[in-house]
This record gives sequence, C-alpha cells and structure tokens, in this order.
Amino acid sequence: MAKKNQSTSRKDLQELKNRKRFLEDNHRKSAVKKRHEKGKRTARENIEDLCDKGSFQEIGGLIVAAQKGRKSIKELRENTPADGLISGIGKINSDLFSEGTNCYVLSYDYTVLAGTQGAFGHKKTDRLMALAQKAHCPILFFVEGGGGRPGDIDFHHVSTGGLDLPTWYAFARLSGKIPRIAIVGGYCFAGNAAIAGCADVIIATKDSSMGMGGPAMIEGGGLGQYHPKDIGPAKTLAKEGVIDILVENEEEAVVIAKKYLSYFQGELSTWKAPKQEELYTILPEDRRYAYDVNAIINTIADINSVLELRAQFAKNMVTALIRIKGKPYGLIANSTRHLGGAIDSDAADKTARFLQLCNAFQLPIISLCDTPGFIVGPEHEAKGLIRHSSRLFLSAAALEVPMITVVLRKAYGLGAMAMAGGSLHASFLTLSWQSGEFGAMGLEGAVKLGFKKELDATPNETERQALYEQLVAQEYQKGKAINAAETLEFDEVIDPVETRKRIAIARNCFKLNISKPSSSFIDSW
Repeated sequence: MAKKNQSTSRKDLQELKNRKRFLEDNHRKSAVKKRHEKGKRTARENIEDLCDKGSFQEIGGLIVAAQKGRKSIKELRENTPADGLISGIGKINSDLFSEGTNCYVLSYDYTVLAGTQGAFGHKKTDRLMALAQKAHCPILFFVEGGGGRPGDIDFHHVSTGGLDLPTWYAFARLSGKIPRIAIVGGYCFAGNAAIAGCADVIIATKDSSMGMGGPAMIEGGGLGQYHPKDIGPAKTLAKEGVIDILVENEEEAVVIAKKYLSYFQGELSTWKAPKQEELYTILPEDRRYAYDVNAIINTIADINSVLELRAQFAKNMVTALIRIKGKPYGLIANSTRHLGGAIDSDAADKTARFLQLCNAFQLPIISLCDTPGFIVGPEHEAKGLIRHSSRLFLSAAALEVPMITVVLRKAYGLGAMAMAGGSLHASFLTLSWQSGEFGAMGLEGAVKLGFKKELDATPNETERQALYEQLVAQEYQKGKAINAAETLEFDEVIDPVETRKRIAIARNCFKLNISKPSSSFIDSW
C-alpha cells in the first residue's frame, strides 16, 4: 500500500501553510495594487530583489498587531500580517563572492498601517538586533513608515509610553561592529527616521521625505499642517548631508545597497583598470585652473568600482568607496571646483566621519590632496571651524588602517597635514605627482604677508603686480614637488601612471587586523 504524503495529510502542517498564506502578497491583492499604483514595490518584492534567489528565511512572520482588544483575530491576520514588519536572514551578493554574506534584513511594510512601528514589531526588531550581534552579520533595513503606532491597545496595561523599548539602543550599539544600511523609499518619520539616522549609510529615493516628526506630530504640537512631502524632502536632506546616496527609485536603491555592502565583503577576483595615461590630460598644467577630481578617481580606481557618499554635501570634499585591483578602499579627495579645495566645517565633518567608517570596517584609506588649507575668515570661525576642523586630526589619529596620501597639486598648511592623517609622515606612504607644491600656507598668501613691505614700497600698480607674480614664481620653485622632495617631508615624487601600482604595493605591505573587533562607534554625523 502506497504511503500518504505526510506533508499534505497532516492537519497541523496544513494549518501552518494556511496561516502563512496571510503573509503572501497574493493574499492581499487590493493593498498590493494600491502600492503599485503609486509606483512603489511591496516590502516583500524589495527583499526578494535584495537577497539571493530563494535564500531569504523569515523570522517572526506569524505575529499580528497588538489590537485584539479592538479587532477580531481574523481581521488582524488579514490586514496586519507580520505586524507590518518583515524580517529574516538571507544571503546577498553570491554572484560576486562564492559564499555570499548572510545578512539580517528588515522592512517595514507600508501596506500595513502605513509602516508604523507596532508593539510586537518592536519585539521582533529587538530580537533581530540581538541575533545580528551574536552572528556578526550585516543589517539592511527598509525603514519607510510613519513612526510609532498609538493604536496597539493590547500593550497599554503593561506600558505607559513605551519609553523602555530597547529598539534604538539595540540598533545604535551595533555601530562600528557590523555594517548597517538604511533604505528609504517613501515617507519616513519619527521612530523610523531615528533608525535611519543611526545607520552607517542612508540610501534614499528622490521622492522620499524624512523627519523626526511627521505631519500628525507637527499638527498635534500646534505647529500647523504640512504635507509629508514638505517635511525633510530628499533633495534637501542630501544637500545637508543627512542622506548618503540619493537614487531614482527602489530598484536602484537595492542595486546600490548591494554595491555598498560588497566593499565590506572582501576583494573581487576579477577587475578591469582604465588606461592610466588618461591621468595626464585631467590635471591642467596651469596651476590656477580647477579640474574634475572625480575623473582622476575614476581613472585610478577599477572600472565601475567607485561609489561616492554624500556627493551633494560639502562638495569641496569627495568621500568614496573604491577598488584597486579588486581590493576595497575608502577614498577622500579635495575638489578644487568648490572653495578651491579649501576645507570648511562641513567638509571636515564629512571626512572625519568617513574615516571612522573606514577604520571600523578595516578599509585602507587613499587621500588625494589638493588643498590651500582650511578655509579662513570671520564667517567660518563663527560656525565653530576650530572644533569642526580638529575632528579631522582626531579621527585620523585613531586610525588603525593605513592611509596612503597622494598630493596631486597643492599641499599647504594644516589642511594638507589633515589630509595626510595629521602629518605628511603620519601616512603609511606619502607620494606626490610632479605637479605637487608644498608650503606652510598658500603661495599667494605667503607672498602678500611675507613681502608686504616690498609690495607696499612699489607705488606703480603695474610694477607691483609684476613684482608680486615674480615673488609667487620664486616661492613656487622652492615648493614644487621635485625640489620639496629634497627635504624628505614626503616619500617620493612619482609619475601619475604609477599611482595605482604604488597604492597596491603599499596595501600589500600593511597587514590588516581584520578579526579585531572595533570598540568605537561611528558618528551619525
């Protein structure tokens, strides 16, 4: 007699399968249709796209909203599956790395009570944070949603304001321990936004909005009525440095999230390099002309390996993740197209925080220096420049990874020292292109101050200008790279086409302590 299929004949298994159907998008066609009509994907569609095929395993899927005191269990199962928070573990980037990486993935479900944070959902989040800490696995969190949910009355008898919730503490204490990525694809307010703000990186779509208080909270506080789009629009937050990477839509957000994660997964076995001779044409021979430092970065790095962070914020400084010969690095670079490459408070904050990120996850740092120094003037000092700029020295002094500095052109004053980790000798290797120029301060300023008496004594404006240019030329000759190299303030002057090779060799000489746990956190700012 043929045996019955136990998986179909057992009533308890069938009951489990029936219950889990409530979790499927196909079971909630009306809610899914509304989501798609807004040009958005469902939470499960995003997770399916993010994780390697068939690898996502859900955790805590059977919970429902804590509202049994006001709604039937049937209604809650139908309309509040997983309490509006899908979570589990899945592999990511197996196509790039043979094993891929197990990651804890969470996503608020905007089709369930506008992605608000439920009482049981918080318990699930806290459980996932504990698991991620034990397993030392990265966290990717889709955080779209409206914040705390006041309607979960089942918990009112055990909690007044929920102020003992460990969710944000649990997520924040993982800072610097494991990579944590927040993805925003719509409205993200209050508690959801606080989670995003604690993440290492925020990837947000251009139509998203974020704020520590949403429309309801603002109106409840007597501050007026606002449309969600007017509260922290993405383009504004990107310019202010809140959003690290701005993308077109959720599809691109997933692509970028996987790319960002890949830098912390190890080196790639295959890569392609641009023609290094292109470097000769990017930097102008006239030292007064600005240029596109991103073009230099994209030439030094492996093809399609550059991912810039906070590109719209503090544009005088570039912070990016790159690869050279398949190996990942963090990179900082002055951009002469903005403030002439001078370092202001925003640029210092942006860079200091990026150094912390690289140090926490053992990424060697490349610094491309072309700066006249820190910005000067009463306006900037009034913004606390002293403290902001000093963050660069403090963050660099704490580095346990090597910094490799390449002077492209200007290396003047404290700003240049900061770009090299605090001193040209603080870097594991300090190189200069033949176009490099060095000095205690910018040549023009040095001449105006050092030769003020001689310039003032020349009454004829034409003659005074000629003298000024002559003195600047003399100072340039003293500080140009091939002459400055005679004092061994830095290690070597190189042909630009040698840059990739020099960086790769320097990295191979430095043994990274990859297994060492980080004891510090990464600033949110």
